[in-house]
Amino acid sequence: MLSLTTGLAPLVLAGLLGWTGAVKVFSRSTVLQAPKTALARMVSSSERAALVLRGVGAGELLIAAGLLAVPANPVPGAAAAVLGAGFLGYLGYGRALAPESSCGCSAHEDSPITWRAFARAAVVLVGGVAAAVAHGSWWSTVSGRPAGSLGFLAAAAVVVIALSADLDRWWLLPLRRTRLRVFGHPLSGAGPGDRVPVAASVELLENSLAWQAASPVVRSGLLDHWDEDGWRVLLFSGVYETAEQARPVSVVFALDATSSRDTPGDPVVRVSFLDADSGDPVGAELLSAVPSRKALPLAG
Repeated sequence: MLSLTTGLAPLVLAGLLGWTGAVKVFSRSTVLQAPKTALARMVSSSERAALVLRGVGAGELLIAAGLLAVPANPVPGAAAAVLGAGFLGYLGYGRALAPESSCGCSAHEDSPITWRAFARAAVVLVGGVAAAVAHGSWWSTVSGRPAGSLGFLAAAAVVVIALSADLDRWWLLPLRRTRLRVFGHPLSGAGPGDRVPVAASVELLENSLAWQAASPVVRSGLLDHWDEDGWRVLLFSGVYETAEQARPVSVVFALDATSSRDTPGDPVVRVSFLDADSGDPVGAELLSAVPSRKALPLAG
């Protein structure tokens, strides 16, 4: 396996660097993406960032050509290893300087710097070291072990694709859409009468008129929840303020346990404000502003 890795490392690395280099050099998106990169912050100029990206792309193409043409020569592999180490340093500094910016690793990648960018740079570093110590050519490895080479190259392609955020639109997004079509939205019930996840009920509540009317009293996130007689009861804490005092209260909402944002019509939401100590109803004037109001019991 080690001989297969070192023998095919130049070919895999040449494919990766050839792709990213060609995109940086020849794609019109390089100029458009440059202002969004951490590099633009480092050099204080979008124009200079675009020039640097194209220069790096040209270097990647040169190294890729060397890995393909003279794989037994350690120089292209060593150059790739140095490039990978430089990428790691750049990514670390860019992540600290502008965590919301992209790395500019390719002209189409505009997502913030994540672990995938670091992992891909590490692949370049490790692949460069493996290519530098390779003794034979990649074509002799392919001809000598065709089945193993095909499996290794397929696995390497999967790893590279998984570590490239700009390729997500070709495989990850369609996969997510298929999952939603097959299994449904995670915040929706599977069918009529199915109870939805609690997160779906909270989302529905926070977009309701009842929540808008009662939210000035609410002072916490969801504290507790339970289902009772087809209702989903959601408990929050709050403070009911009057001219004389501020009383801690429990704010209790109830809505249909099967309702989600895909359910037609506005949800029916019931609300109660209960004294936190005695459990007595309070805030009648506030309840009058709530679209649906009916006293709700706390769980015993």
